[in-house]
Amino acid sequence: MKLTLYTDYSLRVLMYLGMREEEKVQIDEIANFYNISKNHLTKVVHNLSKLGYITTVRGRGGGIMLNYKAEAINIGEVVRHTEDNFHMAECFSEGNQCVLTPVCGLRFVLNDALDAYFEVLDKYTLKDIIPKAMLR
Repeated sequence: MKLTLYTDYSLRVLMYLGMREEEKVQIDEIANFYNISKNHLTKVVHNLSKLGYITTVRGRGGGIMLNYKAEAINIGEVVRHTEDNFHMAECFSEGNQCVLTPVCGLRFVLNDALDAYFEVLDKYTLKDIIPKAMLR
């Protein structure tokens, strides 16, 4: 399974903020660090704020920062909240048109694989994935 760029950028923003815990950071700084579009990050930051992972402060002296300690942010949860769907095959979608669905066992195998995927992600927190060399 491949994560969308949106989820990738969401995790990167959280990792950067985790490296700069309790500091307000500008979106420009993160965009420059990762060499990615400020416009994309603005959308990601807006969503992370709506989800409650980060706090945004406008105006002079403003910026963004984590709402929680890095060890309190679960990676599996972040992925679940930032991915738009986990349709690994047609049979996972609402408009499933696959003629094999009534007799096919693939859906159950893929569902088990997806469960295992999240079981692994759920074992990790943001603190676990922050590059150790980058921590202050």
